[in-house]
Amino acid sequence: MRWLLLLLLSAPATAAPVIPSFTQGTMTSHTETTSKVTETIVSENYSTGFEYSASGVNIAPDGPINPVSNTTVNGWTSLGERPNWSIVKPGEAFQFVESLKGPGLSNVTTIQRTTEITSVTDTVSSFSE
Repeated sequence: MRWLLLLLLSAPATAAPVIPSFTQGTMTSHTETTSKVTETIVSENYSTGFEYSASGVNIAPDGPINPVSNTTVNGWTSLGERPNWSIVKPGEAFQFVESLKGPGLSNVTTIQRTTEITSVTDTVSSFSE
């Protein structure tokens, strides 16, 4: 027990300063970030009026091709008259195509795409004493 008492009464301990022993060094950092973007693009085309067209071979109209009179139905202006068509040379081959498109939605295009973006950053720091 005396020995323990002597040990406690001995001189206090002192610490020696710590001095770094390096003179140069580097530090590197590598960061990767990935993001995914999903998007939907919708495009709608509208026709605001009526469209009339006619074409063919060995046919002819009996009047003007551009209609002159119009009729209004439910607030929409439509073709009132269209020309009558007849074969120019009976007995020979003919072809006839007539089209009338009204106002409204005429086309919808939908594009869906996913884009993945990866960003890489490498950093090197060097230091010296």
